[in-house]
Amino acid sequence: MIIGVTGDTHNNLNNIKVICSIFNENRVDKVFHTGDISLPKSLIAFKDLNCPLSAILGNNDILERYDLEIAAKEFECNIFEEPYSERIFNKKICVLHHPELIDKKMTQENDLILHGHTHRFRSEKVDNCLIFNPGECAGFMKGKNQVGVIDLLDLKPRIISF
Repeated sequence: MIIGVTGDTHNNLNNIKVICSIFNENRVDKVFHTGDISLPKSLIAFKDLNCPLSAILGNNDILERYDLEIAAKEFECNIFEEPYSERIFNKKICVLHHPELIDKKMTQENDLILHGHTHRFRSEKVDNCLIFNPGECAGFMKGKNQVGVIDLLDLKPRIISF
């Protein structure tokens, strides 16, 4: 099972279109958005994905929560508050927006933690748990945008830059 990871897209519809293409070309089975979608039109742009999307509410999504939840009903999308945990392919995955919520208990109980908020790449092992953020996805830094693809068999993240 292959998952895609993006976050902090902040209404950049052009980047969202590219992100969907990257994940579709890489045949990911599920995408996690780590928060800060910002507006419902941006969430709806993810309906071009060929797989389900699970999105976490970030700090820039709170005021739009109701409309984001309505938009999520237009395609295969679920929205969750942080931290959200799910077991997939026998791996326990925790997804959140704010990395400061990561604690010892979380790293000991999960195989993979995905986060956003910082717009900075992170890939580190803590207590045998991979903590991962693909980095910039909003287009704030031209040519420095990245998404992540992770095969749950080996938990080795791959960065795709655009």
